[in-house]
Amino acid sequence: QVQLVESGGGSVQAGGSLRLSCAASGFVLSFSAYCMVWFRQAPGKQREGVASIDSIGSTRYTDSVKGRFTISKDNAKNTLFLQMNSLQPEDTAMYFCAAGIVFGCTYSESGKTIWGQGTQVTVSS
Repeated sequence: QVQLVESGGGSVQAGGSLRLSCAASGFVLSFSAYCMVWFRQAPGKQREGVASIDSIGSTRYTDSVKGRFTISKDNAKNTLFLQMNSLQPEDTAMYFCAAGIVFGCTYSESGKTIWGQGTQVTVSS
């Protein structure tokens, strides 16, 4: 069964940190080959891409998280991470990981065919 399972969400105060994990299993191809992406969706807002990492480890970030969030992956453990520092109330959202085999890995939804169920992040002021 192909699946992504997120963990690591929780409630923190502004300025705090969290590390999200996303465990992959059942992928047809090697985990390392996939474009891996973190998305988030706040209540009443559209889902937005946060960060992506491609097969060779190149990363991209949406402007609002640059310098605060770091995406990484451990190919040996089939796990994706999102280190989130200096969290702000506007980072409050459900965070999802997603995967796809695409030409040109970005944090758009295009081509991302495997999705996790999400983990909630709540940042209080």
